[in-house]
Amino acid sequence: MKGIFSIFRKDDRAFTGLESAIVLTAFVVVAAVFSYVVLGAGFTTSDTAKKTIDEGVKQTTSSIELAGDVIAIGGTAVSTTIITDGDPETEGDQAVTAMKSPVDKIIITLQLTAGQSPVDIGRAGNGDGSEILVVSYADSSLYEDSAAWSKEFVGENDGDDILEQHEKVKLTVTVPDNSLLANSATAPNSEFRLEIKPKVGAIVPVTRVIPTQIDPVMVLK
Repeated sequence: MKGIFSIFRKDDRAFTGLESAIVLTAFVVVAAVFSYVVLGAGFTTSDTAKKTIDEGVKQTTSSIELAGDVIAIGGTAVSTTIITDGDPETEGDQAVTAMKSPVDKIIITLQLTAGQSPVDIGRAGNGDGSEILVVSYADSSLYEDSAAWSKEFVGENDGDDILEQHEKVKLTVTVPDNSLLANSATAPNSEFRLEIKPKVGAIVPVTRVIPTQIDPVMVLK
């Protein structure tokens, strides 16, 4: 019996060079596929990380900035009343009284920061939060998350609603009702804050103080 089963004993003499080449090729193919998968995953991860970083930089970098002074529009209102003092010489005459009027508008001028992409300003802000560029207003008595504003490009521009390099846009922000600035008694020396919020890029804060004397045009500090 031993002689019969001895023909099944292990023998490496049949392991030829061709079989060795096949095994080696299989190892090389498997290694190549594995390397391709690893490198592909690495490139995908790197590309995703780059996009995330780029988007983060866009959201945290100011795309617009102030260009020039912040102007407040106020002034003196004229009130006319009819005199009824019983004096025949003055009865029915008109008496003109000048009084301080509250701050009505805030004007700011914007431009792109160096190296930034164009920013869509939109047509105008109605104060309903649907505008592309949102301007919020705050003082010690009121916060308005979306104030009404209008725009006008200053100087050379191509006539669209996009703020591009070397262009400037003037925003005229309407002071909200019930704010300190809208009341002639509380407007002087009041501090307020505007936040310009573009669709892409960091918020641009503007904090100023109304002077003691309310004039028709005031450069704010």
